Amino acid sequence: MDGKKRLTRSRNKMIAGVCGGIAEYLDTDPTLIRVAYVLLTIMTAFSGVIAYLVCWIVMPAAKTED
Repeated sequence: MDGKKRLTRSRNKMIAGVCGGIAEYLDTDPTLIRVAYVLLTIMTAFSGVIAYLVCWIVMPAAKTED
């Protein structure tokens, strides 16, 4: 690998690993990302659900380390 960070779904997941993957990419706590996601979803009339589903489909899964 060339050392660049990749945005992938995390194995540290609650539903699909999207928020966990974003937290790993940003080097922050996954709980903060999850709380921010829930708040933004509620404030935007639940359009965050669609964004989450799109990210779930588009973001590749993290590679497992054997």
